[in-house]
Amino acid sequence: MDKLFKLAGDLGAVAGILVCIVAGISRIGGNYHLAGFETVTLFIVGIAIMLTATLVKLYRIENR
Repeated sequence: MDKLFKLAGDLGAVAGILVCIVAGISRIGGNYHLAGFETVTLFIVGIAIMLTATLVKLYRIENR
């Protein structure tokens, strides 16, 4: 179970970073919408994914 939480935390962190990067580059490029969503909304989703990954990692550390 510990390995599953580690994997989930790592994948969540990478996914959140990628979503933020894509949204940021798209916004800097002048696009306000990407895949039917506003780029600001996608950036906030990326932050939420990273926050969830952080909480999973914290839970893992706490239960060691």
